[in-house]
Amino acid sequence: MTESEQKQQVIGMIRSMNRCWTESWNEPAFRQYIHPDAVAIVPTTPGRMEGREAIVTGWRGFAEAAVIHEWKETDHLVQFYGKGTCAVVTYLFSITFEMGGQEQTLQGRDMFFLVREGERWLVAADQFSPEPVFP
Repeated sequence: MTESEQKQQVIGMIRSMNRCWTESWNEPAFRQYIHPDAVAIVPTTPGRMEGREAIVTGWRGFAEAAVIHEWKETDHLVQFYGKGTCAVVTYLFSITFEMGGQEQTLQGRDMFFLVREGERWLVAADQFSPEPVFP
């Protein structure tokens, strides 16, 4: 498999994982993408989420509280490390959702650290944040 094909495989994995919570909450499928010892840093939770269970619980809370109207991912960048056993994936996103009767649109960026276990890629770390708005 060429590096370009490997990058497309990783981007496809990220998109599939995101569909598990943006199109409808599919917890069993979402859970399979997260490493048991993964960590996440998100703007709405102090400190960090530690472990698959904490991450799944956090995404479940959002997915059950929000009605997602639109999700877009753009400008994916995949970089491999450790002789192809690790990857960093970054991209920009836009999400429009309704929560508590209010519609919101958030533009941001996401960064994943992935580890390869056999033929599968698993999320070992995730950090996302809103895109800064400058006047």
